[in-house]
Amino acid sequence: MKNGSQISRRGFAKILGTSAAFAALRPSLSMSAPALRLVSGASPAAAVVRLSSNENPYGPSLLATKAMTDAFSLAWRYPDEHEQSLVDVLAKLHGIAHEQILPGNGSGEILKVAAAAFTAAGKKLVLANPTFEAILAHARTAQAEVVNVDLTPHYAHDLPRMLAAAKDAGLVYICNPNNPTASITPKDQIRAFLAKVPGQTIVLIDEAYHHYVESNDYESVIPLVKQYPNLIVARTFSKVYGMAGLRCGYCVARPELIRRMRDQQTWDSLNIMALVAAVASLQDTEQVEQGRRRNSEVKKYVYSELDRAGFKFIPSHANFLMVDLRREVRPIIAAMHDRNVQVGRVFTALPNFMRVTIGTRPQMETFVSAFREVMA
Repeated sequence: MKNGSQISRRGFAKILGTSAAFAALRPSLSMSAPALRLVSGASPAAAVVRLSSNENPYGPSLLATKAMTDAFSLAWRYPDEHEQSLVDVLAKLHGIAHEQILPGNGSGEILKVAAAAFTAAGKKLVLANPTFEAILAHARTAQAEVVNVDLTPHYAHDLPRMLAAAKDAGLVYICNPNNPTASITPKDQIRAFLAKVPGQTIVLIDEAYHHYVESNDYESVIPLVKQYPNLIVARTFSKVYGMAGLRCGYCVARPELIRRMRDQQTWDSLNIMALVAAVASLQDTEQVEQGRRRNSEVKKYVYSELDRAGFKFIPSHANFLMVDLRREVRPIIAAMHDRNVQVGRVFTALPNFMRVTIGTRPQMETFVSAFREVMA
């Protein structure tokens, strides 16, 4: 150590092992908001409840945290071997060939390279309105025409209308569960759509929130890649695995589609920390179930409070929900922010709805209190 300003890897690993540092990395359900402020060193006035980005407040798996700590000594190496290790685990998990998997710097990179590979001038992107907007921006960069199709009254993708627009499209994007509505498009409708969409049109189904769904009307379409050569399925470690800041995702598709997407990808776009954390997370058999249970329990609490306050909401199949405010949302977002509660941005297609991430029980109690004040 030099003048107390530098710290060895071994010393840093010891610090990670202390309870205070651990609490800062992985807030506990039982820890109160004041306790979190003390751990992080923030003043009470600076405390903000962040419910704006659909992040997992419980953080990554303990196994992932340990894997990252152990990987500090590998920071000088390129990540190729660790990327291959992740591909090995994913291939075994999904029962597919290694050549059918493309890891990415978050599922966001998967969306970007898909837009680059399958949309361009003269090739349309067809997507729902509203949905996750990132791929829309990437397609416009590629000078593709973008066709927005409004959701159904039940907030599902309007697949018949999307099918009509897909006949000369390069890419169709389906986010299921959908962001920002947290709604699902039933599995029988997805299957019917895949059976009818032209073979030359690529279908990208984004399953970022897959693990939170508790409905018999939903299914992952990864097994359908064997049946449909034009299907790509994207997944992420940002949500139930709590790795949003690490950036790791992947997609599953036929090898020929993977090759076309890889041609658009930056070399070595994933870092070693994200890769080892992802592998470790997949080995933690309890994390997904625990995350789903926590999310479900707290979500039910929020449901009950919204019901008591007389506000309707879209039934959620994710770790966030959309609340119908019956008035324009922009000033409500600002008023919540003034009370140190950050909620989602404005969605033009649903101007009276507010998107709220499901945080911990203490966080949602703070949200409910601020919401009641603002809406009184």
